Amino acid sequence: MRAFVHEGRTGLEGLAYRTDFPEPTLGAGEVKVAIKVAGLNHRDLFVAGKRHKAEDPPLVIGSDGAGVVVAVGEAVTRAKIGDEVVLVPSLRWEKESPAPPEDFEILGLPDNGTLAEEIVVSERQIAPKPGYLSWEEAGVLPLSALTGYRALFTRGKVKSGETVFVPGIGSGVATYIVQMAKAVGARVIVSSRSPEKRERAKELGADIALDHEQDWPKALHGEKADLVIESVGAATFHRSLGLLKPGGTIVVFGASAGDSISLNLRTFFYNQWNLHGSTMGSIEEFYKMLKLCERFKIHPVVDSVYDLKDTKAALERLNKGSQFGKIAIRIS
Repeated sequence: MRAFVHEGRTGLEGLAYRTDFPEPTLGAGEVKVAIKVAGLNHRDLFVAGKRHKAEDPPLVIGSDGAGVVVAVGEAVTRAKIGDEVVLVPSLRWEKESPAPPEDFEILGLPDNGTLAEEIVVSERQIAPKPGYLSWEEAGVLPLSALTGYRALFTRGKVKSGETVFVPGIGSGVATYIVQMAKAVGARVIVSSRSPEKRERAKELGADIALDHEQDWPKALHGEKADLVIESVGAATFHRSLGLLKPGGTIVVFGASAGDSISLNLRTFFYNQWNLHGSTMGSIEEFYKMLKLCERFKIHPVVDSVYDLKDTKAALERLNKGSQFGKIAIRIS
């Protein structure tokens, strides 16, 4: 089958489009899904660059996808041939909990991922495709929407009327957070260096879009946030913290621009701030996320669509941070 694979070399140089990758075999309790559209995540770059070694067996990357069930194994009760589904990327994290279990993994490593014509997964790893979404939208939904949902609701416990600050608008997760927060009645402030991304964020629902080069407190005339959701890392962490109200919460789920900071503990405890880590989410939270999206008809922001054979060019766009929202990969 056709697949986009990492093998032989570390980094993007080890990525290749293949037409001869072995088809997956079906076991008891498993389903085979013909993937129509997959989505890219920064995790794909991380897997190719660090986690999957050159000497390891070839790996199909990708954690996002949607398609049609084409075969079911023995004892499968949740699916039938012809079902339209989205892939659930959480492996072995069934119930919502303060932290994932020790054996938690994400689809796309160690198991083969979604950038292929077919994938075989446990029946627990599929959920019904929301009918109002196109295949391109459904294919890019899973990982980023789940990450945003957990950061915003499970860890951040956002409420209607609160103000949320999201630095670095443009990522898939950030675009979901803006829409989810607005859907439940929150006020949203974002930031970006890009005038185009700031304008698009306001079109998406953001109330204020700050220039990264601005003096944020001055631009906001003293307004502060109840909740900050950080994924940029060291480059913005302290500036983001400076916008947090006393008693407010900052949730961190990424560190794309540096993962080491110093922290003034006296300032932190005098302000009674709450600091929470977050990472993707459980299968239970995935279904809660789908319910929220369907209730408010939240549509993923699709930046661009590439054919499977052009996935390397799509990853290069992602690596440069040029995208606004999610990059989709059309497979069938």
